[in-house]
Amino acid sequence: MPDKKSTPPHSIESALERLETIVSSIEETPPPLEILIDRYEEGVGLLKLCQEKLTAAEQRIEIISRNEGKEASLQPFTSSNMNGSY
Repeated sequence: MPDKKSTPPHSIESALERLETIVSSIEETPPPLEILIDRYEEGVGLLKLCQEKLTAAEQRIEIISRNEGKEASLQPFTSSNMNGSY
């Protein structure tokens, strides 16, 4: 069943879900070359969207991390920052 092109996802989660769907469908039954190229093109667009959303989130985190003196205090993001303490 061919995939219909739809409107671009508005969230990183939906973009990642679509990327997973594309990869799964290609792995299950490799499509003809033309469809494969279309899916590759869609995947590149989704990847770009994810990168843009991650960059925007990083910038928001940097703004939120400003200290009380209103000077920017850039903190490198590490997995230890995700421990749930705010």
